[in-house]
Amino acid sequence: MDLQVLERTVNGPSTPPRADRDKDVLDALRRRDPTAAERLVTRYGERAYRLACRITRNGQDAEDVVQDAFWTVVQKIDTFRGEAAFGTWLYRIVANAAYLKLRGGKNRRHEMSLDELLPLFDERGRHAAPVADWSPRLEDPAIRTELRMALAAAIEELRADFRTVLMLRDIEGRSNVEIAATLGISIALAKTRAHRARLFLRKRLDERMTAIVAPAAA
Repeated sequence: MDLQVLERTVNGPSTPPRADRDKDVLDALRRRDPTAAERLVTRYGERAYRLACRITRNGQDAEDVVQDAFWTVVQKIDTFRGEAAFGTWLYRIVANAAYLKLRGGKNRRHEMSLDELLPLFDERGRHAAPVADWSPRLEDPAIRTELRMALAAAIEELRADFRTVLMLRDIEGRSNVEIAATLGISIALAKTRAHRARLFLRKRLDERMTAIVAPAAA
């Protein structure tokens, strides 16, 4: 199949590249237009802040991250070559700034190793311990509330790189390709982190459900 035909098949004939949709912002940034920074914030500020919050878990830190990242974008716009979409390039700068903020460690919480917390598997890759099916009990509103609280707490326990992939994939609905491009990792690693994060959440929810059900059954 001709390469151009293949690209149209995959991308669709009417979907312009992100760089084209951001051409006005790019041109303003490159001209050093006084309104460029305001345009950048209007278009990407909210999404950049949300990404920074996913990583830092702290509103003030996220604001600092976005401010630093946008300053970098304005100063380094001439290094953008269009090899990736402008938004992807910007999000990667935001993510890097957020991880750098975390490594500063001022407000960093203790994050446990996922290897210590994941469920155990046998040599065939199956759960070594039985996995309870507690879905029938979800009809109880009190149980659902308990599980929502347990889920929120479990997400907080995740290491930042796992938590970020999970939130981008399962909360914002981004594809593995988009996540990999945004965070500067491979698609395989994005899939692995999402899978391992889900396993950990399942383990924590199982533990919570066991704690709820056991006293009721006694």
